[in-house]
Amino acid sequence: MAHAVCPTDIVRAPVEVVWGLLTTPADWGSFFDADVLSVEPAGAAVVGQRIRLASGPWPARFRLLFEFTQIDEARGILDLEIRLPFGIVNHEHLVCTPVGPSECRVAYGCNFDLPAGWTGRVLLALLRQEFEAGPVDSLARLKRAAEARWRP
Repeated sequence: MAHAVCPTDIVRAPVEVVWGLLTTPADWGSFFDADVLSVEPAGAAVVGQRIRLASGPWPARFRLLFEFTQIDEARGILDLEIRLPFGIVNHEHLVCTPVGPSECRVAYGCNFDLPAGWTGRVLLALLRQEFEAGPVDSLARLKRAAEARWRP
């Protein structure tokens, strides 16, 4: 069972600023709603790099595992496999496209795979709103961080 969402927005900052934020996972906790627990290997994003995060209110903190599966800086593409609780996996395809010297379009292609059968149907019914709102919130946080970092 699958569920897809693709929020897109224009960010008033050069694509290099957005790309820098997305490819420096140790700093994600400064603008995403999550605490970075580890980045292996440390440093800028590379294919195979794994980022462990914790998100959500206490005491219901969820552990998340992000892994970069494709990085194409020339085309502004980042692919990640994101392992969420309850056997949910998000195959995320991010695209950052310049639309001018000081703006870019960012698209989050979120493709959630849920467990098969009744378990997946129940999870989708319970979490559909979060599947829709979570990526939108994440993109809004990225946008605010990029626009705050870049001031002409």
